[in-house]
Amino acid sequence: MSTSSQLLSRRSFGRLAAGAAGAVGTGALTACTTGGGKPSGDTPLRIMAINHVWSQAIRRRTEEFEERIGRRVTMTLLTADQLASSYNVKLNASGTDVDVMMVRALQEQLLFAHNGWLTDLGDRVAQDEEFAWSDFQKGPRDASVSGGKVLSVPVVTERPALYYRKDLVADHGGPPPTLEQLMATAQDLTDKRKGFYGFVGRGQRSGAVSQWSSFLYSHGGDFVVGGRSGIGTPEALAAYEYYGRLLASTGPPGATNMSLEQAMPIFAQGKAAFYIDADAIYSSFLDPQVSTVRETVGFAPFPAGPAGARPHNIPSWSLGISRFSLLRDDAWEFIRWAAGPEMTAELQKDGIPGARTSVWSDPSSLASFPPDLAEAMRLNAERGLGHDRPRVLQVGRARDIVGRPLVAGILGNDVRPVARDADAEFAGFLVRDNRHKES
Repeated sequence: MSTSSQLLSRRSFGRLAAGAAGAVGTGALTACTTGGGKPSGDTPLRIMAINHVWSQAIRRRTEEFEERIGRRVTMTLLTADQLASSYNVKLNASGTDVDVMMVRALQEQLLFAHNGWLTDLGDRVAQDEEFAWSDFQKGPRDASVSGGKVLSVPVVTERPALYYRKDLVADHGGPPPTLEQLMATAQDLTDKRKGFYGFVGRGQRSGAVSQWSSFLYSHGGDFVVGGRSGIGTPEALAAYEYYGRLLASTGPPGATNMSLEQAMPIFAQGKAAFYIDADAIYSSFLDPQVSTVRETVGFAPFPAGPAGARPHNIPSWSLGISRFSLLRDDAWEFIRWAAGPEMTAELQKDGIPGARTSVWSDPSSLASFPPDLAEAMRLNAERGLGHDRPRVLQVGRARDIVGRPLVAGILGNDVRPVARDADAEFAGFLVRDNRHKES
């Protein structure tokens, strides 16, 4: 699960309301059709979405879109688990009461593609010059494609950020530009007897994989290389060993049990010098109710490894069209409007990071972010890869396999035999999963 789905339903850039499921629009959710199954003019365009700051912002603007298409819109906002469950029930039954679907391109899109639930948008994005598909950042755009088909359009993006204590790194030349320097500075600042740590980060077996991915790429590796498991390569082994050593030597006790929710407060309470996690959570460190470091926190790009700085730049949420929708043309009009250049710029000015290159190159769209964070996000987006986990059908199982050597390294054990076993297991998994070739 992406950081956005974990955290942004509670706090996104300081503006997301806590969230019970809700809906906007009036009218029954049963289809209104004319003879022959064609939708009538009274049939609403039905949108299902995560309860997220992006969808809340769009919901407030739906009247504008209704006037544009002359059709009523209903927008149902759910938690991530509720959304997944609703899709499973409705689409397994070929239900026509879902038109636009908010999906996680890296978590469930391959499964939805395998089930035949999503409409191929390839012709629409290719032929619509005004929509400007080429304007979308390469990483998120690549993640939208499964099996050669464009199945979604990214609307919210996410990258890793290096959070650091400005007061502590001043004597070390500022934030470390390389992973080698990050290790050295973190070790120098660690004082475990006083409960202060050079680095904190996710260490939980499955949950750490998405953030570890940037360390993997920056060491020159990837999860899948040439259609085969890549987690047994020398590059992957070096990334496992590096991350394990970083947390083992400079991190807090119990790091192997730490997810986002456990790691983030350690930095927010001033108990660590460095923290790498999603840029989506930056406002947590500026909130006086939860943070003691708001005056000293700095933001920097992901440090360069042996292969350079290669962070992930992913679409945490995207829009697709149900294959069973009777209103596909109107559904596409919604995507054109909600993910178009104007709306993307408008929402990014409110602190919601979009996926369009043109918006990221516009200084006015970055004004709501701290200047050093805006620059870090821009650089990470330019350098980023469009996935932060294996692109497979069974994402949860894949993350569990890939995460096993991470735990071994954090515990101070020899990573090599664990990585060798995990590599063999992952290789077998890829053959059984049989979908990685389409990524």
